[in-house]
Amino acid sequence: MNALGTHLLIEFYNCDRKALDDEKFVTKLFVDAARKAKATVVEQVFHKFNPHGVSGVVVISESHLAVHTWPEYGYAAVDVFTCGSEIDPWIAEKVIRDGLKAENSTAIEMKRGTLHLPKGQLSHKPGTVATAK
Repeated sequence: MNALGTHLLIEFYNCDRKALDDEKFVTKLFVDAARKAKATVVEQVFHKFNPHGVSGVVVISESHLAVHTWPEYGYAAVDVFTCGSEIDPWIAEKVIRDGLKAENSTAIEMKRGTLHLPKGQLSHKPGTVATAK
C-alpha cells in the first residue's frame, strides 16, 4: 500500500507568546521550516489579527504548511502536509517547535491518498501517473 502524502496535525503548547503574535517572525519561521525540510516554497500568505494572533500558509510544490496562533494561550495549531518521498515533514515540525519554544506538543501523522498499487508504481511527478485498480 502506498500513500501520496503525509499530513501532520500538530498542537504546540506553552509557546513563546511574543513569537506567536509576531507576523514577520512566524512567516520567516514557516518558510525556513519548509526549506529545511527540502520543500520547494511557491508562495506564502500570513495575516496578523487585532488584537492578537497570526494565521498563515506556506504553499510548497509538495503541498503546504499552515498555522493559526493564539498568543493569549501560548498555543499554535499547525498542519504540515507533504507529498512525495523527498520531503520529511518531521524536520519542519522540529524547526517550528524549536522556533516557537514550545514546552510540549502533540502530533498525529496521517497518510493521505492511500492507494493500493504494487510497490514502486506510485508516482509523484507529472507525466508518470499510475492508476489504481
